[in-house]
Amino acid sequence: MIGNCKIPFLDLVTPHLELEEELVSVFRGALETAGFVGGQIVEDFERAFAQFCDTQYCVGVSSGTDALRFALMAAGVAPGDIAITVPNTFIATTEAISQAGAQPDFVDIDVRTYNMDSAKLQDYLESRCNIDSATGKLVHQKTRRAVTAIVPVHLYGQTADLDPILDLAEQYNLIVIEDACQAHGAEYFSKRENCWRKAGSMGRAAAFSFYPGKNLGACGEAGAVTTNDEQMAHKIRMLREHGQPKKYFHDVEGYNGRLDSIQAGILSVKLRHLAEWNRKRRQAAQRYDEMFSLVGGVIAPHQPDWSRAVYHLYVIRVQNREGLQKHLAEAKVDTGIHYPLPLHLQKAYANLGYRKGDFPVAEGIASEILSLPMYPQLRPEQQHRVANEVFNFFGRHTSVAA
Repeated sequence: MIGNCKIPFLDLVTPHLELEEELVSVFRGALETAGFVGGQIVEDFERAFAQFCDTQYCVGVSSGTDALRFALMAAGVAPGDIAITVPNTFIATTEAISQAGAQPDFVDIDVRTYNMDSAKLQDYLESRCNIDSATGKLVHQKTRRAVTAIVPVHLYGQTADLDPILDLAEQYNLIVIEDACQAHGAEYFSKRENCWRKAGSMGRAAAFSFYPGKNLGACGEAGAVTTNDEQMAHKIRMLREHGQPKKYFHDVEGYNGRLDSIQAGILSVKLRHLAEWNRKRRQAAQRYDEMFSLVGGVIAPHQPDWSRAVYHLYVIRVQNREGLQKHLAEAKVDTGIHYPLPLHLQKAYANLGYRKGDFPVAEGIASEILSLPMYPQLRPEQQHRVANEVFNFFGRHTSVAA
């Protein structure tokens, strides 16, 4: 029994203690060989993660932000271009677009999945853009900027509905770069191909973050790009390492964006456990779903039949979110909000000229979403306590037996 002990939002201690000897051996190996940057350890992880994602190539980099930035640059998104994404995501998505020299622009999200709404994307492309007769490129009618890329975000561990997005991309000759930073191992059933596809295998390339709290997390910063395009992989390898195809020969001006070997070794150890960790997250999500089905007023995450989510986060929607969060904190239950203010309303993007009301779905859910504790080591009795505290707040008499 857990009594009245605090239930953390995320447990990063237990899995590292369970794998302590394996993880420490990675560090020992680096000390013994002085292999701190690049080399076989990084290459081994890249090969294993590419296989996990069902892609031909993986390029390890220093963060998820760099992964998305380098993917956009290598795909040919040019300075001044527009890349379309969603306002309900972490700012790293739009930072990467801006740092690649492009300008982010937004379409609203689906009210059930919180991911890009393909109907809104279609409306954007049809009503705000036209084909330039001189260049043949799609341009934004107001700014005259070329629209070249779509960055769907696989939020909270569930893929966006990619078939219609890829159809639109083909129709308008646009590049699709998946932001898969929260979706390690998530799957999508493509009716176009009549099969399940892994997150990170469907666009021109995809970006992954291995920030410690992710489903596959490093013990520090790390990221990777997956792709089936050999030329893109080659360009990203040059970009991450000062533009070098080989040492001291620089084809382009690049960046210092390498994945260090200790983090790669740690990720290789953890990758062997990722499928099982994702399975436990799905089990925990199913338990939450069953508990919250007993009461109105709580909207549980929606998983369409084309999705196999990996529940990086378990996000409910409620009225009086602040009140519930305060109640849970008093009951020693940690929670989070992902994310409280959509990007188009952030001061950082005031220059884009958006106002409140421009993306009503994203704005509406931003005041209602609450992320509950979710991690592979989360125990059923902890979840029962979380659910009962939610019920208590809403004045329900229903309780969930442990």
